[in-house]
This record gives sequence, C-alpha cells and structure tokens, in this order.
Amino acid sequence: MTERAHSGYAAAADDLRERTGVIIPAYQPEGVPNDTFFSMLRETVASFLCETATPEAICLSADGDGPTGECARRVADETGVRVAVGDRNRGKLHALRSGMGLLAAWKEMRYVAAADQDGDHFANELLNFVRAARHAEAALGTDKIMVLGRRISRHRPMGFLRGELEEMADRVLLDSLHYDAAVTGKPLRLEFTTALDEFPDFHSGYKLFTRRTAEDVLLAEPNPSGQSEDCYSRHAVEAVICVEAVKSGATLVEVNRSTWDEQPISAFAQLDRRRMVADKIIWPCKRLEVPGPFVAQWLDNHLPRLLLGTLVPEGRTELLEIRRMVREAFGLPSDDAKTIRRSAFV
Repeated sequence: MTERAHSGYAAAADDLRERTGVIIPAYQPEGVPNDTFFSMLRETVASFLCETATPEAICLSADGDGPTGECARRVADETGVRVAVGDRNRGKLHALRSGMGLLAAWKEMRYVAAADQDGDHFANELLNFVRAARHAEAALGTDKIMVLGRRISRHRPMGFLRGELEEMADRVLLDSLHYDAAVTGKPLRLEFTTALDEFPDFHSGYKLFTRRTAEDVLLAEPNPSGQSEDCYSRHAVEAVICVEAVKSGATLVEVNRSTWDEQPISAFAQLDRRRMVADKIIWPCKRLEVPGPFVAQWLDNHLPRLLLGTLVPEGRTELLEIRRMVREAFGLPSDDAKTIRRSAFV
C-alpha cells in the first residue's frame, strides 16, 4: 500500500470514529458566567461527539473543582463522556495528564487528540489530523508521531500582541530543539512541518498523538527542570508537550486548521503575559540544557524581526521585559543597552 493510500479518507475516518480518543481540558476563566461557560463546553463536546462512535472516547478534564468541575460534570451527565476533575487549578498540562490517565484503559485506542475548550478547535477538521498521522507513519515506518494544528494566522484569532509573542516563543523553541539535536547527534525531522513556514506552530492548542507518543508525553514522570508548577504545567505547557514528544523519538507533523477571526473565550488577559511568555522560553531551554549565552543570543536574533518592536514604547518595552526575565533565569546580567539592537537598513 502506498503512503498516499495510508492517508486515504475511508481508513482514516474509521480510525477517527473507532480508535481515537479526545481530551478536552477545561478551565472557567474568572469573570465568565457559569451559563456561558457551560454552553461553550457543551458545544465543544457536542462537536467531537459527531466524530467518534462512542461518548467514552472523549474525556472532559476539568482543571480544578468548583465552577469548572461543576460544569464539566453537568456536561458529562448530559452526554455520557468521561470526566476527570482535578482537586485544584494546576494548569492545562495536569488536566491533559489526568484525561490521558482515564483514556489509557481503552486498549483499542490508536490516536489521542487534545483540543482546548474555547470553541476555536473544530472537531470536523480532526479527520485531517488522523490522515496526516497515518501518512507520516507509513512514510517513516513508525508509530511515534505528533500532529500540530497549524493556524493559518496567529494574529487574527489572538490579536497582534499575542501573535507576536507566540512567534518569538516558537522561534526560540525551534532554536533549542536544533541545539539539542546537534548536542545529541540526533537530527531534527522537520520535513512534515515546514512546507509553508520557517518554524512550526508549536504553541497551537490542537494536537493529535499516536498512542505511544501520548503515553510517552502525558503518562511519563513530570520533569519541571527546576521551574515552578506555574511555569511547567500552565505557562509552558505546549512547549513541554513538543519537547517531550521529540525527546521520546516522535516526528512532528503539521496540518492546517481553521480558527475563529477572534477567539470566543480566553484566559490570556488574566495572566501575567510577560511571565507566561518568558516561561515558554525558559522551560524548554532549561530542559534541553541550553547555555544561557545561546538563549540570550537567540532572543537578540529574533527581537529585531518582530513587528511588535516597532511599536514604541509599548511593544518594545514588552519585549525588553521578557528578555530581562529570561536572562535573569539563566543568571545573565541585565542588558546594559536597554534596547533592541537592529541593523541600520532594511
């Protein structure tokens, strides 16, 4: 059978309906009414129920009890999906681990999808994730794959500021993976991710794992690499997933996915965004044992190309503060220049 045949519609649709689990991590942001959150959660679950043969293929994993847990239980009671409720709000990674812990008992499961609760991850597109995974498995002769849902635009759904900050984190994460590849002597496979971009959409919240990769990433012993629980489980969660997948031997694959023109709901505004973005950079570099001077230079390399830096003083101040936090985490002195060094001409 050819590689293209492995990515065919009928076989992939059968895998999706009969052998794919879905974890939906849930957290009710402060200020979002219970009815609004419940409706959004129910709508998200309903969309994935249309793609799977049984409700038990879906696990709604609440990141903490209280209003979040209550809504998750209500939706589970209505729909028959599995539900996991954490004892407290510990971050998305912990919710994903709890969800995988429940789904792991399903022996026939071949793939596991992770899709955020926010209504911005369309269940009807999950079939393409499965098709892409099957194609890569056939091409490489491996069952260790992770598919990233590539957003066609980061800026449109998230806004200019967050889109720029995620680009910076993505670029440094790619640098850190290349560094680790050189140090370990294991080349980084990117042929399934960079057909359209210079760097993968690592921080997309829509992912698909082959079962082995999901077990390696979500059931392994946590490795905070000396960082706080907030850094590891909340802020750097997508970086953690990508790094651990690659370190486990998985190949990354990308599939285009749709987004709303503006996210329906987000907790981003309630977080310390500078701390969050700094942590997205700090954890993978600590985990991969990247020397501080390399991290500092990568930031100096990427900051000039971000359009956010041309917004003076607000955008430039944002970038400089994140750079300061990262340098501090690696024991580097504050940059005396207090500016972004740029070329003279463009």
